Amino acid sequence: MNEDKTQQDDAAVAEELKGVPEELLGGASLGGELKDLQDQLEAQKQEVLYARAETQNVRRRLEKDIADTRAYAATGFARDILSVADNLSRALESVPADLREDDKLKGLVAGIEATAREIDKVFGLHGISRIAAKGLPLDPNQHQAMLEVPSADAEPGTVVQELQAGYMIKDRLLRPAMVAVAKKPD
Repeated sequence: MNEDKTQQDDAAVAEELKGVPEELLGGASLGGELKDLQDQLEAQKQEVLYARAETQNVRRRLEKDIADTRAYAATGFARDILSVADNLSRALESVPADLREDDKLKGLVAGIEATAREIDKVFGLHGISRIAAKGLPLDPNQHQAMLEVPSADAEPGTVVQELQAGYMIKDRLLRPAMVAVAKKPD
């Protein structure tokens, strides 16, 4: 029954369209134009999806860059302060043990030690940590070998002396530790 009604509708439509020029009806080209428009619509949808994905990627990269900038903003300043920490350590090391007990120098030594502790505390608050070196194998990502020392006690390639402390800021190298590395005795 539906087929009869559809045929009647098609016949009625055909009868009504008699006399209308073919270019106005579009005929077969109407279906082709519709297909072209649908293809263009699909292409535009894909372009919008790609643009959204690219925008999201740019946003993520920007957020990561902002987080890195916040985390590592003090890197230059921290490198400069490392020389102050080194000088404090040298000052403490230069005071002989017998003079540390002298009443005249006791206050000075205590002051230098307190200042060194305070610098270490501030470093800790800002994610700056000292790199372990002595007794460990040479790690070129954290240590800079300055010289080789013949040693029968240590394995070749092991750090036997730390010449200058190295530091990390969070997970990045701030300054490599300058070290002396063991080698086989001659």
